Amino acid sequence: MHKVFLSLGSNKGNRLFYIKKAVKEIKNRIGSITHESDIFETDAWSCNDHKYLNSVIIVETDLPVYDVFLITQNIEKKLGRETKTVYNDKNEAQYSSRTIDIDILFCDTEIIETKNLIIPHPKLHLRNFVLEPMMQIAPGFIHPVLNKKIKEIYEKCVDKSKIDLFYDNLK
Repeated sequence: MHKVFLSLGSNKGNRLFYIKKAVKEIKNRIGSITHESDIFETDAWSCNDHKYLNSVIIVETDLPVYDVFLITQNIEKKLGRETKTVYNDKNEAQYSSRTIDIDILFCDTEIIETKNLIIPHPKLHLRNFVLEPMMQIAPGFIHPVLNKKIKEIYEKCVDKSKIDLFYDNLK
């Protein structure tokens, strides 16, 4: 059984709907969700766009991590994700609005580096919108590359962008 940490983000259309729909698809196709952070609202990161809703979940699954990756890509496409990150002529990432973004942050303590998949996620330690939800559900988890607890990484994170708890009126 694998423990997979997934980051969910949406800033296009009915953001809460897309987060909830993605969670439902993950439950149905990947495995049981053992932990789910609150949903936070943040400014768009590296692009001038609509605010994001972000959360992190932990899924237990028997599937190999590459299968999880393919399924999350399929869920994104099913929920209307049009493009992945594109790069400008300076090889800088240009982000765009998306109905849903699902990133694999960790799979157990595995370290994977292939053309299509890098685990742990190579930028998670730089992103407050990932670390804040991680703090809720796994502050003691040790990053297998940085060899530090999430709490330590969070406390030293240089990203100080504003992150607000998002209140779901449907709860």
